[in-house]
Amino acid sequence: MSRVLLFVLLLAILVPQGVAAQLYQVGQVVIEGNWRVESRYIESVLNISAGQTVSAADIDRGLRNIFATGRFDDVAAETVMVGELVQLVYHVTERPLLREVVFTGNHEIDAEKLGTIISAKVVDFYRPQVLAPAIKKIKQAYVMEGYYATEVVPQIDINDRGEVTLTLKIEEGERVFVTNIRFEGNTVFTEKELKKVLFSKEKGFLTFITERGAYKEDMLLADRDVLTDQYYNRGYIQVKVKKPITTLLDDKESMEVVFEIEEGKQFRIGDVDVQGDLLGSREEMLSNLTLRSGEVFSRKRLRANMMQLNDLYADEGYAFVNVSPVTDTDPFLQQINIVLNVERGVRVSIGRISVAGNTRTRDKVVRREMRLTEGDFYSASKMKNSRRRINNLGFFEEVNLTTGRGIDDAHMDVEVDVQEKATGSFSIGAGFSSADGLLLQGAVSQENFLGRALRFDLSAALGGSSTTYRLGLLDPYFLDRHIAFGGDLYNTEREWTDFTRKTTGGDIKLGVPLTETMRTFFIYRYEKKDIFDVDEDAPRSITDQEGKSTLSSFTASVSRNATDYRPDPTRGNISEFSVEYAGLGGTERFLKYIIDHRYFYPLPWGLVFSAHGQVGYIQEIKGKDSPLDERFFLGGMNSLRGFESREVGPYEIEDDGERYFYGGNKEAYFNFEVSFPLVKAMKMKGLVFFDTGNAWDKDEEFFTDMRYSAGVGMAWNSPMGPLRFAWGRNLD
Repeated sequence: MSRVLLFVLLLAILVPQGVAAQLYQVGQVVIEGNWRVESRYIESVLNISAGQTVSAADIDRGLRNIFATGRFDDVAAETVMVGELVQLVYHVTERPLLREVVFTGNHEIDAEKLGTIISAKVVDFYRPQVLAPAIKKIKQAYVMEGYYATEVVPQIDINDRGEVTLTLKIEEGERVFVTNIRFEGNTVFTEKELKKVLFSKEKGFLTFITERGAYKEDMLLADRDVLTDQYYNRGYIQVKVKKPITTLLDDKESMEVVFEIEEGKQFRIGDVDVQGDLLGSREEMLSNLTLRSGEVFSRKRLRANMMQLNDLYADEGYAFVNVSPVTDTDPFLQQINIVLNVERGVRVSIGRISVAGNTRTRDKVVRREMRLTEGDFYSASKMKNSRRRINNLGFFEEVNLTTGRGIDDAHMDVEVDVQEKATGSFSIGAGFSSADGLLLQGAVSQENFLGRALRFDLSAALGGSSTTYRLGLLDPYFLDRHIAFGGDLYNTEREWTDFTRKTTGGDIKLGVPLTETMRTFFIYRYEKKDIFDVDEDAPRSITDQEGKSTLSSFTASVSRNATDYRPDPTRGNISEFSVEYAGLGGTERFLKYIIDHRYFYPLPWGLVFSAHGQVGYIQEIKGKDSPLDERFFLGGMNSLRGFESREVGPYEIEDDGERYFYGGNKEAYFNFEVSFPLVKAMKMKGLVFFDTGNAWDKDEEFFTDMRYSAGVGMAWNSPMGPLRFAWGRNLD
């Protein structure tokens, strides 16, 4: 650039004014020194060509245009008289080509993100003047992540082809952690209450694992809005939360943060009104709101009421309703008068519903879960419910419902976009269970058989103490009606400590929905049983059951599932009540009642608390003892963890001192569990649990001599199927 300025300066000072204004007839334009940039490109920038008449100012303008392209380190112009014409020669020196940008020493921010931050473009001409701003941006990015001592050292290597490799050596330094957060001016909230709502946290004793307390500038700025919102929800609408004051301590690793707060006065709600396009009378609309005159103002409650009105209109087809608050503040009375203005817009009907992404699942499987059909008025709640139902099928990794304009403004098209996931498994292998020991097993299962949502199961398991063969099929929409129909065939032989039981049988199932969350199931079960190899020292309660028998029973159950995601709930509850009557033919007679309930509640940090309880009772008919294999045996993974399988309940001690468990006519057990993510990508969870319960004979009372256990475990939805491990300790 210095040579460009020199040329211009010489023209301005040394050449007389008359000469400077002299015009030149250009005979030829010559470009010299370029080897990457084509001459035609440079000539197009010059806007000077042979045959033109130019002045010194035009030549100067050409110099500047060439330099402005950013592709040259130096540009100079020379005029050579050839007869009466001027040969205009431009000498250029190209900048080297930036071939590669390399980051070294970076651990907290990956190279791809750093490249985006500095807008690095390879195969571009290298410009030294952009290096300093790039380094500044990198340092700022590290400051945002809590690294204040980051240094960036550039290294430039130019090869013989004029290509630059720019290496940015990053020394991240130590991360800065917030060690103290203070507040000044707060009287409404305690320091503890304010700290609780902040995104930023103070460094703790588990920081080396959780990175709690890491300083992040953007998070700190968001904390101002969080604190302001907290005060607004208590009526302090004049609150001012100043920009936080941060002080880096002498160790260069600790940060102190101070929030200065001017709280102002508390305001209450004055008049509340609704205006605009009302669905009913003003009084009816106001009755749907929870805002009440005289109560402390809360922005959170105001938003909730706006959303409530929005949902009310959206459920009547007004998809584009707009609810806007108009507030009038009275500083003297310290009141806020609120008017909710409603613009309902056009009433919208559902146009075309399309399904995309379903490579295996048939369209109708998805469509029948939709709570809206083509031609219905739009409903926001039904849209949410539709997505929840499709998601609960368990066939898809992702479910998205998107809307778009239909044939006109009064119609809305809906696209259901799904991403399929594996719903079946084929496995051959070995396993171990506490009840059966070593198992050799093979299974084929498919939750979405033939893409029709049929549930198919074919399995065999051969263990040291059990053999099981099973074939099952269930159609949740039999004959395209919302009726579940299916059945199972099975053959099992299981060897217990005191006896061996062999069962061959099957069942037929019929399920009918009652509501969105409730359904009833009817099951007919027929089995041929044989109890043999009874221990000769076993008590009569067991030996009397030896021999063959036939079961013919009918079970009726009512269940309610109000969880957020059925395959893996985190919120909600599941309840079931069933009654089984055995006596429709066959040799066995009894009535069995079971009540089962599960409750899920999400906790912070991805934890989920769950509680499960089951109470059962077998009623004997006509004095006939209840069947041994239908009684309640507790203990093991599915009831009381921490106890051996089937070793909780009534028992007899024979002369040899051995305990013989013969099962109870009554049972009650409860499981309390907190699960937490171990490896989210693998859907692997850890858990801690506490179990209590027992089984009782017919002459014993419920809830006497309760047994207790506690322990830890792991649950994993593996490609081979769900796996659960638990280690429990008997607290008795």
